Amino acid sequence: MSQLNNHLTEPVKVKKGAKIGIAVSRYNFDISGALLESCIDELVANGVLKKNIEVTYVPGAFELPLACTRLAEQHQPDAIIALGSIIKGETPHFDFIAFAATQGIMNTSLSYKLPVVFGVLTTHSIKQAQARIRGGKRGDKGAEAARTALHMIQ
Repeated sequence: MSQLNNHLTEPVKVKKGAKIGIAVSRYNFDISGALLESCIDELVANGVLKKNIEVTYVPGAFELPLACTRLAEQHQPDAIIALGSIIKGETPHFDFIAFAATQGIMNTSLSYKLPVVFGVLTTHSIKQAQARIRGGKRGDKGAEAARTALHMIQ
């Protein structure tokens, strides 16, 4: 883990009754599903009750901003985590989807004054994405997103 991410290994004191919303893309679900699993495991390991974790699924990363907005409106969580995997193909589609997801997720955070964590992998290959899930060489981005959310609501 890089020095920039060392703060994510520090203990987190979770607010009693903390509520977390998670929006997850079904596209590339072998990757986003692994992100979701490690994210939930990390939240629970740090004291968030499973009953206080609201998960909503969307078809792809483009739909994540709307799901985050609905989570903010309907469930009033302390933080939201957006999870997905956008893998570059042969067309510029990747760039449009990554930009739209990034901007939309950020807009939800700013509009609701709520931590909305960007746990969306944007990689050039499936191999790069696999390196960023549990057991991968580049860390566990699902767990990292969970810890980021917890630090933000601390």
